[in-house]
Amino acid sequence: MIGYVTIGTNDFDTALAFYDAVFGAIDLERKSFDGQWAFYGGKDSQGDVGLCKPFDGQAATAGNGMMIAFVSPSREQVAAAHAAGLANGGKDEGAPGFRPPEGDSFYGAYLRDPAGNKLCLFHVAA
Repeated sequence: MIGYVTIGTNDFDTALAFYDAVFGAIDLERKSFDGQWAFYGGKDSQGDVGLCKPFDGQAATAGNGMMIAFVSPSREQVAAAHAAGLANGGKDEGAPGFRPPEGDSFYGAYLRDPAGNKLCLFHVAA
């Protein structure tokens, strides 16, 4: 089981604006920021997604083939989070829609954050 996820950033101002907007659209919130780390999580969590500059002092770069997927409460919030990400420096990697094309239960959208990290925002119908 995953304990937490760390996402590297080179620019906290840009990253915080992006993740505040994207996560806010799917009911996640910034839990803390001390100048070195920012943590995000749900209403009842301390935060399980962290933003930081890489420990080794090198530039943060996106991992090829790596993607982090975040559950959204609704399809509308998937679309809102995708739009919020694009409005805050993100790049489109797949517009909101059902995946695979013949399915009607997995609704997802894909984008990259300003540092190039790939994210999926998704909702699964019950």
